[in-house]
Amino acid sequence: MTGQRSMRMKERLRAAAALSVLAAWLAVPVEAGQPTPSPAGPLSLEDAVSWALAHEPGLRAERTEADVAQGNLSQAALKPNPMVSLGRQQQPGGTDNQTTLTMEWPLDLFRVAGRVSVAGREAEATRFRVADRQRLLVAEVRAAYGAAAAAQRELDVLTELVKTAARELEVTGSRVDAGAAPAIDRDLLLVERRRLDADRLLQDARAHNATLALQRLLGLDPADTVTLRESLESLVDPASAPTQTAKRIADHRPDVQAAGAGIRTAEAAVDRARREGRFDVALFGTYTRMQASFPQLGYGPGGDLQSVGDTFHYLAAGATVTVPWRNDNRGEIAAATARRRGAEARYAEAALQARTEIAAATTLDTQARAAVTLYAAEVLPLARQNLDVVRQTYELGRGTVADMLGEQRRYLDIERAYTETLKQAYDARTSLLSALGVQP
Repeated sequence: MTGQRSMRMKERLRAAAALSVLAAWLAVPVEAGQPTPSPAGPLSLEDAVSWALAHEPGLRAERTEADVAQGNLSQAALKPNPMVSLGRQQQPGGTDNQTTLTMEWPLDLFRVAGRVSVAGREAEATRFRVADRQRLLVAEVRAAYGAAAAAQRELDVLTELVKTAARELEVTGSRVDAGAAPAIDRDLLLVERRRLDADRLLQDARAHNATLALQRLLGLDPADTVTLRESLESLVDPASAPTQTAKRIADHRPDVQAAGAGIRTAEAAVDRARREGRFDVALFGTYTRMQASFPQLGYGPGGDLQSVGDTFHYLAAGATVTVPWRNDNRGEIAAATARRRGAEARYAEAALQARTEIAAATTLDTQARAAVTLYAAEVLPLARQNLDVVRQTYELGRGTVADMLGEQRRYLDIERAYTETLKQAYDARTSLLSALGVQP
């Protein structure tokens, strides 16, 4: 019975081990080089940002720098290895020999703290640089999403105008066939229809290219298909304004924090240079085994003749002191001090740049939003009303085709201007969010 229980226990352990191996294999992430999966369904702006943060190759490469810095920090905390040397001397043609075993142990009295401090500050600066790269990527994704939405809106406007032009051409063609309108009206509308068709083809290509630019930031292949869930108007909705809690002071931006970490790294480098200019001590110990003899015979303790010689053992210990006499590292200290002054200037530059970007983006965001409100409330509705009136006038026989086409082109120009205004307002908000350091 005991043997059967033991066999059952072994079988259960084997099964548990197999299941754990299988679970570990299923949990392995996708290796680099394997294709990135495509998002399912239309993408919202928030989904696009999240997807880019997870899959964009440049950001993933930047994140490995943080791992590199962490490895350098671990290495900096390690002390030098002891050194062991073995030597042997042999008398040519004779029997004398000497074997020496030496161990040297560097104490590294003052240098570890300096190395660790520099590596730690560099790791901190690397983390801030990765965070800033993420901030810039988010801004790029938002801008690309807005560009794709703007291109899609203009394509939708042209598509609607093409449909309207087709209906007008059909109605006018019927009137020409019935003798109620001159043939020139039909020909003018046909030219306008073909012109709109050509514009729509070009806009379709621009919209496709804008989507490809977005896909690149998402880490997707050009063969993948991405559709947008949000329109340009919804992206510029005033409800999307940043809240007071999202507004951060310039000093909290990752690039400014990275510049501040650069100052601390330079200060740590100055301290390390000074530490490396101090004396250091290394301990050593030596064991020597020497065998010596002479070509004579002598009487041993028992009265027998034997070779004159013996084996001798020696132990030695001591310390090696590095004396900072001719090289006190003053050049490295001066260079590190100069780098610290440069880091302080770069921090001042980064902070000033951040404050300037915030001020400029705030002004542009406010004015662009006002322009969007003006277009949406007054310009665009009135332009649509004017176009409807001119079309109805033409259909009643009181206007000309030229009047209708002229008004239609003015309306198209206003729609394009409105799209551009929406795009500028969206870009202004994107710049403001980036300047404030707002991230998902």
